[in-house]
Amino acid sequence: MEYQVVSAANIAAMIVTLIICLGLPVGLCIFWKLKTKAKLSAFFIGCGTFFLFALILEQILHIVVLSTLGERLTGNIWLYAIYGGLAAGLFEETGRFLAMRFCMSKSLNRQNAIMYGIGHGGIEAILITGMTYISNLVLTIMINSGGLDAMLAVMDESTAAATYEQLSQLWELAPSAFLMAGVERISAITLHIALSWLVYRAVKEKKPGFYALAVGIHFLVDAGTILLIQIIPVEALEGILLAFVAVLIICVIRNYRREETAGDLM
Repeated sequence: MEYQVVSAANIAAMIVTLIICLGLPVGLCIFWKLKTKAKLSAFFIGCGTFFLFALILEQILHIVVLSTLGERLTGNIWLYAIYGGLAAGLFEETGRFLAMRFCMSKSLNRQNAIMYGIGHGGIEAILITGMTYISNLVLTIMINSGGLDAMLAVMDESTAAATYEQLSQLWELAPSAFLMAGVERISAITLHIALSWLVYRAVKEKKPGFYALAVGIHFLVDAGTILLIQIIPVEALEGILLAFVAVLIICVIRNYRREETAGDLM
């Protein structure tokens, strides 16, 4: 099989995305800790909640549902989008609610709610995209050093062909494709901070409507992403998501400052 080396531009784009996925969560955590004295425990509770509810419990549901419905679900993009959006919204926001209600009951305040969101969105960036891009860079080093042929040689023909097709994306895709993964993580972390604020208010003020709103927004983003990626370029989709989460986080900042001011006046 003939293959090309992975371009310097693609490598640079992968490195930028990896820095975003690893550096942004850590940087935000340190910044928020120094600025507000928020508890690091809130960050790690956010990490643990995402791992339990999104990577374990939600995945168990997916295994059961997809093994039962199969192509009846995956073959209908509308049903698949609705299912995927609802599953993500219900599992993650319920996990967020329970974590704040029980694990953070003695420390739940506006500072720790934001820190929780940094942890929840940050560990998602690290585990899902960050680990993928570490793998991509390791594979890139192997490809560019001429080690791909040796790896494929020990595989059977069908496995080698499938592996080659998958790895060929590393040199065939444009640099922007790799950068968009980093942009998407910026949107996702910002979204998780905003959703954490909503759930914080649901718990703190005993107003379940904020929890329902968080589920609805999460559903809208996930389902909308599944549908829109079918009809518009990924760059346009990421632009829409960035604009949407920018509006959300502006609302959160204003609400946060209003609560902060009210607290100072008491």
